[in-house]
Amino acid sequence: MTDPSAALRQGSGQALRQGSGQALRLCPGQGSGRDRRFIEESFPVKDVSTISAKEKNIRHGHISTLHIWWARRPLAASRATAYAALIPATDDITEWQRRRDFIVELSKWENSLNPHLLERARRDILEANGGKPPRVLDPFAGGGAIPLEALRLGCETYASDYNPVAVLILKATLEYPQKFGKTSEVSEDFGGLFPRTVNPLLEAVKEWGDWVLEEARKELARFYPPDPDGSIPVGYIWARTIPCQNPACGAEIPLMRQFWLAKKPKKKVWLYPEVTEGRVSFRIVGDGPALSGAEGPALSGAEGPAPWPQGFDPGQGTVSRAVATCPVCGAVMDAKTTRRLFREGKAGQRMVAVVLTHPQRRGKTYRVATAADEQVYRQAEAALQEKRERLMLEWGMDPVPDEPTPEGKGRGAERAFSVRNYGMNTWGSLFNARQQLALITFAEKVRRVYQALTPSPQPPSPLPRGEGKGEAAPAAGGRGEGLDPEF
Repeated sequence: MTDPSAALRQGSGQALRQGSGQALRLCPGQGSGRDRRFIEESFPVKDVSTISAKEKNIRHGHISTLHIWWARRPLAASRATAYAALIPATDDITEWQRRRDFIVELSKWENSLNPHLLERARRDILEANGGKPPRVLDPFAGGGAIPLEALRLGCETYASDYNPVAVLILKATLEYPQKFGKTSEVSEDFGGLFPRTVNPLLEAVKEWGDWVLEEARKELARFYPPDPDGSIPVGYIWARTIPCQNPACGAEIPLMRQFWLAKKPKKKVWLYPEVTEGRVSFRIVGDGPALSGAEGPALSGAEGPAPWPQGFDPGQGTVSRAVATCPVCGAVMDAKTTRRLFREGKAGQRMVAVVLTHPQRRGKTYRVATAADEQVYRQAEAALQEKRERLMLEWGMDPVPDEPTPEGKGRGAERAFSVRNYGMNTWGSLFNARQQLALITFAEKVRRVYQALTPSPQPPSPLPRGEGKGEAAPAAGGRGEGLDPEF
């Protein structure tokens, strides 16, 4: 089997420059001199890299929006390298230029669904493979970019991964659209004069996703209240805290690696820590929109322009590699002390800022967290306790994951995942109370959808139209836009 993913495995830049490294070993006929592939001789690295870089700004229609995954390969590079690995090399300079230019065009985002270019690419690949679709295997497919592009090019594609989350992503990306997403025309009015094309999978995901979102919103909206001016909270900035170990101080140290809130060419906003009577407080300063979309000098709460702090570096926080510095007295706690305080339960947490958007304004704004924000959070804690107890009786298990986190020993990823050094011994402990409440609420609603899609004597209600029909798989759709938990 040909594995065009090999050209990406070592990182896009390095692998594309090497061209014939790992890909050469996996190409059929290697060493025979009779079946050399285009990617072994040449590849438009600069052009494809530039196009791939632009992909980071594409959201609508990109598979990256389906689920977060680490080290996603760009679709442009995946499509281009797969094609270049599946067509033969040429000694004709004119043909070489033609193929090179075609690879550049094929890799562009706007040509992802271009029927003429894709048909030509598939024809070239079939011709190079004796009229049969080549088999492409990606044994560590992850987010699915490489097998998706191999499918797009007409290959017989196999994908797998050790991680079950990746397997689910691959199914939703590669399998479910083919099994459940066949389009058809539906006539709804005017005697069938204006039919519309319907994708049943898309319709089901949207319908059930909207239902999950709206049902969750009914329960969660009160824990994310809008500001008086209509601004909607989309995030809360928290800092974990430890007590200063200087006996003469004892102040609460907010552990923050840096203080930036926004760092763009035309918008720089950050938290500025101030010490008053042995306590650290914050104000928001910067040179762009900081509060309620106002332009110009930085604002701090409702106090108007905040003076620009001289000599302050927002990139320098209070902690680095678990070494903490007290902003009150300047005492330094080494990494062992910091981790010990977490394990002994002496660490805390503190809400320091709120990130907002406004329906009638562009961009995000920021304000310092208030006592009212803290009060709402306390209400979420109480709601979590009540809901957690109810679901525990209903499900027969704790809805907040109580499985142990890796111990941080041994080799590989488990050793790197060392949150136990900070007393976070279960997966649920990685989230605060409001995050836990939001997550178990969405889980509850998704379970109700699954029950509705599974034949049962008494399906839950109320449910949207089409109750009890369809496949269970699409029920995982739906995202809580506007109800984003803390980050």
